[in-house]
Amino acid sequence: MGLSENVTQHFRSSELPFLRQASDWLEQAQTEYRPILTDFLNARERYLLTTLVNRQPELHIQMDGGYPQAEMQRALLFPEYFNPMSSDFELALLEINYPVKFATLEHRQVLGSLMGSGIERNVLGDIITDGTRWQLITKREIAPYLQQTVIEMGRTKVKLEPRSFTELLQVQDDAQAVHTTLPSLRLDVVIATLFRVSRAVAKDLVTRGKVRLNWFTYDKPDYELALHDLVSVRGLGRIKLNENDGFSKKGKIKAEFDVIKNK
Repeated sequence: MGLSENVTQHFRSSELPFLRQASDWLEQAQTEYRPILTDFLNARERYLLTTLVNRQPELHIQMDGGYPQAEMQRALLFPEYFNPMSSDFELALLEINYPVKFATLEHRQVLGSLMGSGIERNVLGDIITDGTRWQLITKREIAPYLQQTVIEMGRTKVKLEPRSFTELLQVQDDAQAVHTTLPSLRLDVVIATLFRVSRAVAKDLVTRGKVRLNWFTYDKPDYELALHDLVSVRGLGRIKLNENDGFSKKGKIKAEFDVIKNK
């Protein structure tokens, strides 16, 4: 299928590798006339993939990450004849069994231990908690490996136990929709505006590796955010760009963000 310049000119150069991978998925679904299941994708990647699929009327796309608001979801590309079921997304739910009375877990410990097992981030979905219990969503085929390999998180002994999705913890959406105007969508400008810190502080957070963009540490303060980018700032919270509504009369960018501030 390939990517035309007409398509690539609308996206960032850093996104071209993913767009080429997405184009290969579409070509495979078309030439083999069968459904193609992706790894877990973040919101920006799902947006890019959906943009490509919408250019192919004979293909359809559906997402599932275990629950409707999941930040990481697998995508299924399929021809007209196929009717997707939840089982087609090949998801598994694992609960972390640990001595609750004597230990506590943090998200960074959980993710760090999982990544330390040698897996890639895209085989993991969301990590969710109610403050005490912890669960994680993963690809079905990788679940047995994680159960055998991950036996400690920090200094805490753990055991990963399979659960039915009927036992999924209740996920609360604490995001608040914020409409604002900004001089630009630079990473440091967005952080400073939405978390009410100075530009100098925001820039310092980025350059010192305290900021993650779409799950990966990013240290360039002048990075221009695009739709569905997810920004996590250590100690402050998370931001997702939902809408870019053009410019105000004073020439500022009008945008809507989902914001979760650390409590």
